[in-house]
Amino acid sequence: MLQKQTLEHLTNPTRNKHNANCVVMVPPKEFGFNPETAKDNEFQQGSALNSEELRAQAMAEFENMVAQLRSAGIQVVVLDYQVGEQPTPDAVFPNNWFSTNYRGELYTFPMACENRRREVRLAELREALEMAGRHIESVHSLEHNLEQQAFLESTGVMIFDHINKTVYAALSQRCDRDVLEQFAAMAGYSRVVSFQTALPSGKPIYHTNVMLAIGERFCVICDEVIPQYERTFVLKSLAKDKQIISITLEQMNAMCGNVLQLESINGEKVIAMSQTAYNAFTQAQRNQLASHGRILPFDVNTIETVGGGSVRCMLGEVFLPARSKFL
Repeated sequence: MLQKQTLEHLTNPTRNKHNANCVVMVPPKEFGFNPETAKDNEFQQGSALNSEELRAQAMAEFENMVAQLRSAGIQVVVLDYQVGEQPTPDAVFPNNWFSTNYRGELYTFPMACENRRREVRLAELREALEMAGRHIESVHSLEHNLEQQAFLESTGVMIFDHINKTVYAALSQRCDRDVLEQFAAMAGYSRVVSFQTALPSGKPIYHTNVMLAIGERFCVICDEVIPQYERTFVLKSLAKDKQIISITLEQMNAMCGNVLQLESINGEKVIAMSQTAYNAFTQAQRNQLASHGRILPFDVNTIETVGGGSVRCMLGEVFLPARSKFL
């Protein structure tokens, strides 16, 4: 239990800080293979398990991850919800529909797949965050862009360098350039680095966060999927103050790019990733990552195989200021 741990550094909304010490996670109560997202998500695979077995395994992975994060000093806000008539099989990946910042702003985003738009549960999210002691100053929606079929799937497609006020984004059906620029201006990000990507199939990466992760002083990137004429620029931009850990296409497919640096409420840096990703990193790469924080691997094999997303996708970072300097 997180008690009497200081959060004083979060009460100043102007502080330019990169890592969150609080995350939102949503239980996979309706988890299953989503045929709508599979149209452009090449990471999804079917399962021989029946729906009940699949959800039981996904729930066990989820609960274990919540427990381990809390043990590591990360505040986890579990966003529970009432199951409706229409299922939300990808609800376990909340980072695609909202984001927050230190100014107390909460944003909701337009998602490409219709059945994923049902995941946006703003009232429940606000209540859960307020109950967790986080202050919401204002709420902003970019969902009006759905009328133009223009999508921006939050931190699935936008990778933030909070320190340098820069947004990195791989353009795709799920990441519209105009909406990206619109959000950056609203949220106070002074620079946007957008680029093309291509898988061996010729299709673009569906979410930037499977090929790029940015920590406070490092980044993990599968730069081979970026065309050469843009690759040099992206790498040069990242290399200004980050150690670049380059991963192969095979490692990207093992979710090595889907990692997230967090900070415990006591200030310890941790790096969350799946066990699959941990196993796929070389020992040298694991050593590099360990110099930036304690590595926390989680077994989420069912979720990442069937859902096509991994640990980072399961974590909605909370940068909202705390109502009290103690939790």
